[in-house]
Amino acid sequence: MSKENVALIHRWFEEVWNKGRAEAIDEMFAEDGIAHGLGSEGETLQGPAGFRPFFENFRGAFPDIRVTIEDTVAEGDKLAARWVGRMTHRGDHLGVPASGQAAEITGMCIVRIRDGQIVEAWNNFDMMGLMQQIGAI
Repeated sequence: MSKENVALIHRWFEEVWNKGRAEAIDEMFAEDGIAHGLGSEGETLQGPAGFRPFFENFRGAFPDIRVTIEDTVAEGDKLAARWVGRMTHRGDHLGVPASGQAAEITGMCIVRIRDGQIVEAWNNFDMMGLMQQIGAI
């Protein structure tokens, strides 16, 4: 199962983030899935419909985002990934006027996978550093 889970997380970042394929969210994120650490004020995002606004806002602000997975560790139905994202701030979608600034952030996620889909994800990335790089703070 670990090999399949590692392949799924690579596919998630490639299809959803690097290629911007919104339909891939429905394929890989379970309808009852929960994403922690992405909602405003600590709220969780539920299912593809709950995740999609976050995706659209982030991709709208950074349409050229490229995420590279640096490390993965898999055990049972859980997988941890350490990644780096490189992007350019080209859209106003985060409530901040597009600055044209290039940015680089690091992050980590732990996902729980069931039947080939993400059912729970804990996300942590350097949003403060990103906001500093684009001149928002």
